[in-house]
Amino acid sequence: MNTSIIYQRTALSHLYQNEDTWVFKLPSHDDGIKIHKLIASCPPLDENSSYCNFLQASHFNKTCILAEHKGEITGFIAAYLKPDANNELFIWQVAVLPTMRGKGLAFHMLKELLMRKHVQDVQVVEATIAKSNNSSWSLFKKLDKAHGEWGTISVFLDKQQHFKNHHDTEFLYHIPLNNNK
Repeated sequence: MNTSIIYQRTALSHLYQNEDTWVFKLPSHDDGIKIHKLIASCPPLDENSSYCNFLQASHFNKTCILAEHKGEITGFIAAYLKPDANNELFIWQVAVLPTMRGKGLAFHMLKELLMRKHVQDVQVVEATIAKSNNSSWSLFKKLDKAHGEWGTISVFLDKQQHFKNHHDTEFLYHIPLNNNK
């Protein structure tokens, strides 16, 4: 599929959609349950409560992005500015509908998110990734490569120490943007 991209910068914009168009937009309060269902369809992503997804879509919508195709939610990135370092964007979750994987949607969403005025001062992107999550490793290595390959990886939450063997180790990928070290 040769999918074109339409950037929708406000939740109030209405854009014509044809069958080969992705629409990126700010999520809204009304998208919470749809986001919850998308994440549930994307194992091995951890499901949060639907309430959490409503908060992401409302309180944190300026740092989250929603992708639609033919009026259906096909992708979502949950992110937030770190409270003690508001020039760092933490990517909490990236979800892409299984039928939309392999088309570059996650990277397009991430690029669009980083172009938003609300995150214009971001100098670092961080994400935590389990060793087995090849899609996320690929996505963040691509972002790192686009910004000079200055990224570093460290253990964030250890399987034994923090998760008491109930979850795999989460590695922190710290990516300076625009070669900021």
